[in-house]
Amino acid sequence: MTGNHTSELIDIGVNLTHRSFHADREEVIARALAAGVSVQVLTGTSLRSSTEAARLAARYPGQLYATAGIHPHDARGCDDTTIPRLRELAALPQVTAIGECGLDYNRDFSPRDVQRRWFEEQLGLAAETGLPLFLHEREAHADFAALLRQHRAYIGRAVVHCFTGTAYELHKYLDMGLYIGITGWICDERRGKHLRELVKRIPLERLMLETDAPFLTPRDLSPKPKDGRNEPAFLPHILQTVAACMGKSAEEVAEATTRTARTFFGI
Repeated sequence: MTGNHTSELIDIGVNLTHRSFHADREEVIARALAAGVSVQVLTGTSLRSSTEAARLAARYPGQLYATAGIHPHDARGCDDTTIPRLRELAALPQVTAIGECGLDYNRDFSPRDVQRRWFEEQLGLAAETGLPLFLHEREAHADFAALLRQHRAYIGRAVVHCFTGTAYELHKYLDMGLYIGITGWICDERRGKHLRELVKRIPLERLMLETDAPFLTPRDLSPKPKDGRNEPAFLPHILQTVAACMGKSAEEVAEATTRTARTFFGI
């Protein structure tokens, strides 16, 4: 517990190396801690950001951790050195997952065959290292699920980060034994409306919370951040919304999601 007012929380997805945090990163970390967010997992989306995330996490042992991976948007830049370099990062004690990796057919910043190839390479790396997977899927459910099913026997724990999909997709992921990450998308009464119903179907022991900061600022935050930037200190706001949608107390959801995240990431 951090103080007597709130349970501790773990933000499983923070893009803390993003340029919008360059000027005040230390203050952002301090504000998160003051808000009860005792641990942040920093998202690696490229070799550069994964290296930066690992470096930053090393300065805050026990408070910051990092993932190492290549986002589908960046898959087009991969080459023969990519997996060996990710493997080196994965060996660091503060690196707790492979990813953010997966498929994104919404933007198609990388050709789809290239996305699939490097997603498979990272599934192999997760199997080899025994680290869990931090996954991204957007408008690519069929191919994404098929690749995961092919490798399911070899890979361990995996979380579908920032889930915003359909009931069908949610049940497929749960049936495959995947974990689900929920962001402030659920706080948007327009885009997130379906998610408010779906979150009730996620077993507490498979649910984790994340801000995806600086992106996906909860739409109903009051007062709104002046620059519109999301940050990990807003995770308790997301917790309140998720708990209300699930018909559970914030305390119960906080304790369960924190316990799940600690076990999932081995922290």
